[in-house]
Amino acid sequence: MSERVRKRIHVAGTVQGVGFRPFVYRTAVGRKLAGFVRNLGDAGVEIEIEGDTDSVSSFLAALHNERPPLAAIERLDVADLPPDGSLEFRIVPSVDTGGGSGTIPPDVATCASCQGDLADPESRYHGYWATSCTDCGPRFTVIEGLPYDRPRTAFQEFAMCPDCRREYTDPLDRRYHAQTIACPICGPRLRYVENSRGTIDDPSARATAALQAGKILAIKGLGGTHLACDATREETVAELRRRLHRPGQPFALLAREDQLERFASPSPEERALLRSPRRPIVVLSLHPGFLAPSVAPGLDTVGVMLPYTGLHHLLLRSLPFPLVMTSANYPGRPMLIDDERILADLSQVADAFLLHNRRIVARCDDSVIRVSGGAPTFLRRSRGWVPEPIALELGEEPLLALGGDLNVAFALYIRGKVHLSQHIGNTEHLDTLEFLRGALDHFLRLTGIPLPKQIACDLHPRFATTRLAAELGQPVPVQHHVAHVAGLAAEHGVENLVGIAADGYGYGPDEEAWGGEVIVWRRGAGERAGSLAPVPMPGGDLATRRPGRMAASYLLAAGLDPAALGLTPEEIEAVRIQVERKLNCPSTTSAGRFLDAVAAWLGIVQVRTYEGEPAMRLEAAARGGTAHPVPVPLREFEGRRIADTVAVFRTLAELRSEGASGADLAATAQAALARGLAQLAIEAAREQEIPAVGLTGGVAVNDAIATTMRVAVEKAGLRFLAHRLVPPGDGGLAFGQLAQAAWIQGAQ
Repeated sequence: MSERVRKRIHVAGTVQGVGFRPFVYRTAVGRKLAGFVRNLGDAGVEIEIEGDTDSVSSFLAALHNERPPLAAIERLDVADLPPDGSLEFRIVPSVDTGGGSGTIPPDVATCASCQGDLADPESRYHGYWATSCTDCGPRFTVIEGLPYDRPRTAFQEFAMCPDCRREYTDPLDRRYHAQTIACPICGPRLRYVENSRGTIDDPSARATAALQAGKILAIKGLGGTHLACDATREETVAELRRRLHRPGQPFALLAREDQLERFASPSPEERALLRSPRRPIVVLSLHPGFLAPSVAPGLDTVGVMLPYTGLHHLLLRSLPFPLVMTSANYPGRPMLIDDERILADLSQVADAFLLHNRRIVARCDDSVIRVSGGAPTFLRRSRGWVPEPIALELGEEPLLALGGDLNVAFALYIRGKVHLSQHIGNTEHLDTLEFLRGALDHFLRLTGIPLPKQIACDLHPRFATTRLAAELGQPVPVQHHVAHVAGLAAEHGVENLVGIAADGYGYGPDEEAWGGEVIVWRRGAGERAGSLAPVPMPGGDLATRRPGRMAASYLLAAGLDPAALGLTPEEIEAVRIQVERKLNCPSTTSAGRFLDAVAAWLGIVQVRTYEGEPAMRLEAAARGGTAHPVPVPLREFEGRRIADTVAVFRTLAELRSEGASGADLAATAQAALARGLAQLAIEAAREQEIPAVGLTGGVAVNDAIATTMRVAVEKAGLRFLAHRLVPPGDGGLAFGQLAQAAWIQGAQ
């Protein structure tokens, strides 16, 4: 008989709210071991285990090999203790040690077992919209504090009935200590509201009937409110656009998997993303003919998610069509979470409302992913990932970074972990700035740390986040594109990188509008080695909203007549005067503005109705074309190399006069931009003897551009890096600000 031993085990990682303690209990009891397991607040889980050596060794192996699907072990420390003769294994009450290595789990989709209960007429959970267990359901959106126990969640307001209490206290039940356990008797309830009258009489069936009748429905969900309607009915989708004042921004869809083939053909990789418990919106290639044209005007892609809550399954099971499922808030502003605000603010938008009485503690928008450059790339990292940390060692001191101005997500560093927040939005709006403050307070409570003294922010002096950094602590300004490159380097653990930072706008140290940059980055020192050619930006921000102005600027710089652009003669003359006299006409090296100009010149977009629209529609047009191998001249300018996009524009005009199609010209423009920036970066990497070139910034989500750059870099024998953990656009900017600020601190 083997020796009797006792071990103390400390487990850090995602081990709360994921069924880890009942798993430990079942694993110990099955091996006839004694001891206990308990939560330690934000310090993880503590286990003491006693028994014969072989059984204890088997138990330790099972912690790694058989852990619950949502659990993640970041560290496991084992210490020897003297055996005390214990004969049973227990789950004991939680304690809050404040040790700081616990991880809050994200919200995840309803698991297969709970879906089975939902559909089973014999189950007491049959048809119940909010069923969940330790393997699924809401987490981040209902948690108020750690340790993750029911009194610290929004479910504290729902006293368990005897049946739920029995399952909750049975260590062998999959709902044991499922803090979100609920049933039709004791759990949160739905109500259906139409014409100011509410009812709890079969609200999901009433909602389904409303959708079948062509109505627009506001649905309160996990982390906010969506607007839903029949995605195949053009008059309904067009009416939703009219009411929301969103003339062109693409709508996301909610669909059953058996409906996908009617309008898309997801690859195996895309299908795996759709099916994952995180349930992001996945951008798929669109087949025309089935969906209403107004779902994604001018695009050949559509964002789709599979149902991720019991309510979604209830709604979709009898609908013969997918649903538009778009956030019920104005662009860049916070999601609505309060019933009274939902009813008031959406009274002129929704025909009916499907609400519930479960409080949303933390807003959390849907995550969005597309396969770009051959791999999944975040457009938005939010529900399903937040607040799961990213491992990154940045030193001992906590740090906070607030991001930029648009698509803001803040980042909090503590003890080797970066917590990137949920999508916040555009902080030019006061209510979004208040959302940022509230979300930051929530994260600080959950992580148990005071507000860090050092707060990284953008270099732009007029951003609301820059002012907030000065208000909250000691600001550490970081140039926009240097932050993007620092973040990419941090993701891949490299200390030297030539980064291509391609986006719409970033404030440069010269106070100009940067956006097509090659940055040589060495251990926190970022130097601008190259860029696109600077061109005038007539009217400043007006040129981003009216991209025809950028097209006119490029044509004038190329010595061509802008008369055929579609602008009025008065606006063309105004642009000409602004350019000649340099009146409200900063220069820009922006890749986004170049793509905007091409889109306007080709007649694709004259007025931008949402951020990124010209470039997105240009990408759609280009997919049907073939790129001409046009030259991209590189030349010296003010101490750096530049890719001459003005010369590219002149060549595009020549091709057009020779009969090239709009699709070919769109493809040619994208390819030229990619090759020009890639060549600048390759030359810089060779000169600086740096073996890696990376792509970052919002343009990195363009598949054609990312792929062209990757091929060019790898053909040159260099390593190509791209974002995989955070969005390459401004949603990942705070991550890079943290990384750069840590280098700055280390150099002081």
